[in-house]
Amino acid sequence: MTDLKERTKTIEAGPKGRHSTVQVVVGNVKVGGGAPIVVQSMTNTDTADVDSTVNQVAALARAGSEMVRITVDRDEAAAAVPHIREKLDKMGVDVPLIGDFHYIGHKLLAEHPACAAALSKYRINPGNVGFKNKRDSQFTDIVEIAIKNDKAVRIGANWGSLDQELLTRLMEENAKSPDPIDARAVTREAMVQSALLSAKRAEEIGLPKNKMILSAKVSNVQDLIAVYRELAARSDYAIHLGLTEAGMGSKGIVASSAALGILLQDGIGDTIRVSLTPEPGGDRTVEVKVGQEILQTMGFRTFVPLVAACPGCGRTTSTVFQELARDIQEFIRDEMPSWKTRYPGVEQLNVAVMGCIVNGPGESKHADIGISLPGTGETPAAPVFVDGEKFRTLRGPTIAADFKALVIEYIEQRYGGGAKAVTAAE
Repeated sequence: MTDLKERTKTIEAGPKGRHSTVQVVVGNVKVGGGAPIVVQSMTNTDTADVDSTVNQVAALARAGSEMVRITVDRDEAAAAVPHIREKLDKMGVDVPLIGDFHYIGHKLLAEHPACAAALSKYRINPGNVGFKNKRDSQFTDIVEIAIKNDKAVRIGANWGSLDQELLTRLMEENAKSPDPIDARAVTREAMVQSALLSAKRAEEIGLPKNKMILSAKVSNVQDLIAVYRELAARSDYAIHLGLTEAGMGSKGIVASSAALGILLQDGIGDTIRVSLTPEPGGDRTVEVKVGQEILQTMGFRTFVPLVAACPGCGRTTSTVFQELARDIQEFIRDEMPSWKTRYPGVEQLNVAVMGCIVNGPGESKHADIGISLPGTGETPAAPVFVDGEKFRTLRGPTIAADFKALVIEYIEQRYGGGAKAVTAAE
């Protein structure tokens, strides 16, 4: 008989190590080189509107965005950046700001030195940093300003604004090949080369590897996976992951989760952004929460306590477990900004809210604190389990409120330094 250890080798799971050995410091955040994977986001305000941009950056930071990118597309926006930084600092929001530059970044950074100083990183798109004979000089200008200000640079190729001269050259070479590949594969190669050639040029100008992050964003999941795998195989730069134009709602969440999950499991990616299209007037912070949940459910980081809840079935006609799971999850997220300092380690907490006797007691025992609510036809009693042991049975119309109070009490006792007072089960 095959040894159990040998048989289980093929089912061993767990995230692989980071591919990047180079660490980049962006403001107060470390990227790559063994640092935790960073969640970042981007504002959709007019950067020239200082107050609106400050408010959105602060909201994103409070939600957990560890870096925030802002658009710098014209003089008014560039002039606003130092004022945005100043207001954020006065609010105690020290999140690094990334300037997103296209077409005239060289001009804006040169003419607005306070903007260049206030930003922690500059994002350059090699597909539109300059055209024809101006490309090299304008790219050089931005890199030299980054060197002068000791700033990091993200070289971000994008499928929708790819360097057309590079793409045309590769297409022509492929057409002449005795064994040509399909056009989509050529485009993927152009994406990889665009990022790597630009990084090599930046190094020649004097920007070291530990000041560079690369990205190659695509909107198709399979293309994104292929491009990033190749980019990682051919370099050791820190890498930013993101499915560009992911879309709205569940489509954007599913597509981003599928693409980023595979790449992260491969050990590729040092920062991530989930590029969701918000509903009209919707909450921009949703993309931050989704990014955190991807990393947390895959086991790379912990941000907030996890709430496990059953999906419901014919045994769970009551909506109590659904409402309780939602209320507990929302309560935890709302309280986390203050809990981070009051209850160190609380993000490790696991809570279970189950809807019937089939899996309820078992899942509740696996959680730190869990409840198994009565299903259809079951006795109207809800056993509560703490650290794997039955702790109490709740009954009556206040079951939900009573369990919420027990969760709060558990957090205070376990993470707040209080003595744990678990009494015998009823």
